[in-house]
Amino acid sequence: MAGHPKVPGHFSNQRAIPLQLILASISARKTRPKSGPTEALTQEYITRASHFSPTQASIFESEAALLGSCERQPARPAAHLILLDPRGELLTSEHFAQYLGRIRDDGARRIVFAIGPADGWSSSALARAQKTVSLGPMTLPHELARAVLAEQLYRALTILAGHPYHSGH
Repeated sequence: MAGHPKVPGHFSNQRAIPLQLILASISARKTRPKSGPTEALTQEYITRASHFSPTQASIFESEAALLGSCERQPARPAAHLILLDPRGELLTSEHFAQYLGRIRDDGARRIVFAIGPADGWSSSALARAQKTVSLGPMTLPHELARAVLAEQLYRALTILAGHPYHSGH
């Protein structure tokens, strides 16, 4: 892809159609992220991740709107949905990268990583998801969780590409 660094094993060069990564969150209009330090940090990591694979952030009004966007649409398959939830699986950065690599290698074209509503995911959302992952047992504000997730997506992509950012720490 034009403008991408020439890194051996470059993530987006692994497939003819690049894998699209979507960092999604559910937030009512009145509680949307403000442009402040955490939103700037989130956007910085999304920009960095985009050098390896098309990455974007999306905010949805409701769980139903998020789930609807994940379904099969004309000319695109249903998204691989990963929900973030405190009860989800705890993964190291390396295991998170390995999981992302497996999804990519299995032919996924779109992965949605979703931060849920304040009252948690419904049983139908949990049933729709391919995986539920936790950022840790502590509750984080949505804005901070978005920044942490964006950094971990970038870190996973650099691990897969053999880029020195992670350096084993």
